[in-house]
Amino acid sequence: MKFSIKYSKLAMLDLEHIWDEVLSASASVEVTAGYVEALLALVEGQADFPESGAPLYYEDTFTGYRFVVYKAYIVFYRTEGIAIFVDRILHSKSDYLRVLGL
Repeated sequence: MKFSIKYSKLAMLDLEHIWDEVLSASASVEVTAGYVEALLALVEGQADFPESGAPLYYEDTFTGYRFVVYKAYIVFYRTEGIAIFVDRILHSKSDYLRVLGL
């Protein structure tokens, strides 16, 4: 069964930030579009196998989040029923545990 994917408002803002960062670094709309499209394709791939994302543990306890990595970014998501909720898409060097409130 294919899961539906829903992005939080913060995840959408994260995507805008990623767009700006990649565009600034590459100075190319084509490169930026390809980068963001590949990141979104990775997320879409989770719809068929949502449990394939790595589980996120904090202090030996599962947080409810799973994650997938695309280059410098980590996509954090939860599953409920037959839906995937993408909460944040954060740079791998960020303090993502603090940002996620863990």
